[in-house]
Parts: sequence; C-alpha cells; structure tokens
Amino acid sequence: MKSNELVQQLKQRLGMDQYEFIFDKEKDTLRLNHKTLNKGMDISLREILAKYQTIQGKAIDEVVYTIEQTFNAMEKEQNEGFHDLSLVYPVIRSTSFPLQSNEGFAFITTDHTAETRIYYALDLGTTYRLIDESMLEKLHVSANQIREAARFSVKKLSTNVKKDEVAGNIFYFVNANDGYDASRILNDSFLKEMEAKVEGDMTLSVPHQDVLIIGDIRNETGYDVLAQMTMHFFSVGAVPITSLSFVYEKGELEPIFILAKNRVKKEQDE
Repeated sequence: MKSNELVQQLKQRLGMDQYEFIFDKEKDTLRLNHKTLNKGMDISLREILAKYQTIQGKAIDEVVYTIEQTFNAMEKEQNEGFHDLSLVYPVIRSTSFPLQSNEGFAFITTDHTAETRIYYALDLGTTYRLIDESMLEKLHVSANQIREAARFSVKKLSTNVKKDEVAGNIFYFVNANDGYDASRILNDSFLKEMEAKVEGDMTLSVPHQDVLIIGDIRNETGYDVLAQMTMHFFSVGAVPITSLSFVYEKGELEPIFILAKNRVKKEQDE
C-alpha cells in the first residue's frame, strides 16, 4: 500500500463531510481538520504503513479509532470543560514524542530516563487528552498539582500480572488494556514488591503504552529472549515507546543495549 492509497482509505472510513484532508506528499504526512470543532491533528503516514506491513488492516482500524476518539475528547472538552483531578494520570512516551500540541501549546511533562518522558493525561472514558498549558486555567490548577495528582492516581491502578517462564527466566506482564499499562513503571511501591520476588536481574520494559514487562533474568539467554520480546511489542504497539529495556536496581533505571549474549549499559551522554 502507498501513502496516497492510505489517504483514500481514511477518506472512505472517516468521510469527507466532517473532515478536511491535507496530504503532504513530500513529508508523507496527513493534516486532518475537523470542520465543526475547528481543530486538527497531524498524522505520520509512514508509521501507519510500516505497521500495515505487519498487521495489515488492523493498522488502519487503529488509526481510525484513535482519530475518532481524539476528536470526541476535544468535543467533550469544548462542551463540558474539565473539573476532576482524580482523572489525571501519567503516561509514558518516547523522548522523540512532540513537546507541543498541534495548537502550539506546551505539554506538561517531567523528565524520566534518557529514553522516556512523562506526560500527563485527563481520562475521558474511552480515551484521554494529554494536558497542555492551555488546559491549566480550565482546570484551575498548576503544573505541579497535575504532577501530584498523577502520582496519586497511578498508585490506584491495578497491578495484576501474568507470569511466563522461558528458558529458565521469568517474565511478568501488566496488560490491563486501560491505556496506562506502561504507567505502572512509575508506581514505586509496586516495583519494590516485584523486586522482592525477583531472584536474578530485574528488568523493566515499556515497548508501547499498553504493556509493562518485568523480567527476572536468571541467565544470559534471558537477555536474548527479552530483546526479541521487546522488539516485537515495539513494532506492533499503537503508541510505541522504546525497544530498549531497563535494569532496575535500588530504585534506579538504567537503559541497556542487548547484543547477542552480552548486555551493555547505555551511556548517559549518548
């Protein structure tokens, strides 16, 4: 499938009555403007096409769903406003993720690791809206209050895990499908509980927003399995974060490269 064919499919799925489609062939992007809300979003066609090679039509289903839910959230914000800080949650994104909204307002963020950054979201039920500076006045709060509310909210999320054993190594998966699976990496008490169970090296992986993988790596083969696992999740996730994993030790996260049967800690200045 080519970019122009993808644009045509999106036009058919979303309809021309409600949306204006602006296709930039050189940048391989699509600007989608909502005619009644007077708001829009930019879409990287290259990323969708890459997923299409792996999961076919599901890649288009995902982007259509994301577009519809994003504009529904914008409409809800416009009609109802926001009032409840208990609905604020942290979300993990790659450091390459934009620092500003499409409207040019800076998102509220906090540094996390060399590979990841914390953003903050207002939960709207079936979707959420990343909080930017323009929303603080509507919420009548400061950026620090948003961060504090999110730290409290993440501790309320369930921490049920699924366990799997591969080649003598144990892997735990958090996959509640609530949009905040990767956010559990910010729950310090949960990580300490898992650390007490781990017999080998404890690793944490957030390849995309809908999974957190906790590894109990007991032999060198475990690192190879972890590398393959995280790359697979990274390639199929709706919102990829990082294919790198982290060693967790004494409350600190250290990104690692996994090459063959060796592991190399990522230098902080890279």
